[in-house]
Amino acid sequence: MSVNVEEWIPRTKLGWMVKEGKITSIDQIFAINAIIMEPEIVDILLPNLSQEIIDVVLVQKMTDAGRISRFRAVVAIGNGDGYVGLGIAKARQLRTAIEKAVIDAKLNIVPVRRGCGSWECSCKEPHSVPFRVAGKAGSVEVTLIPAPLGVGLVAGEVAKVILRLAGIRDVWTFSKGESRTTINFAKAVYNALKNTNKFVTPLDWGKRAWE
Repeated sequence: MSVNVEEWIPRTKLGWMVKEGKITSIDQIFAINAIIMEPEIVDILLPNLSQEIIDVVLVQKMTDAGRISRFRAVVAIGNGDGYVGLGIAKARQLRTAIEKAVIDAKLNIVPVRRGCGSWECSCKEPHSVPFRVAGKAGSVEVTLIPAPLGVGLVAGEVAKVILRLAGIRDVWTFSKGESRTTINFAKAVYNALKNTNKFVTPLDWGKRAWE
């Protein structure tokens, strides 16, 4: 979804800095650990995002007024080049739930560190993860293991969607727990990709924060 910069009225200081051209790259936002609170910021700085619906279910809950049914949507977004987001939302209308989930995914977008961490491969291309990394959500824990070039995504269908949107082309995965729970499985994969930025490798020495 494109955004008209002229018509957009930011509600945060970060939003104004983006609109005024003081911030021109999303890397600058992560370098200063700023929190993205407006989806328009992502629309402007990452205009080529793709989105995929991972799961849609009808959920119900009992209230004093009776049983209320709503749709719960899980949506993943990414540019296929090192950025991915995961969003979850509920609404009475399916379309509204998906739109809200897309917005939530944009607010949760994170950079993904890629590399060639497999000892079987020395291509030095950013096609896999740079090291073994794990993510957890509920009872589900997913471990991403670097794979050599050409292996592909050895993972479940939900994980493949998120990894592909993040720009990961080759990886082995290992999961434990109730991985059939789609929402927790998706969160665990997302958290694993998010955790790639918690470590500093020798390749990062000497780099500036926004590079």
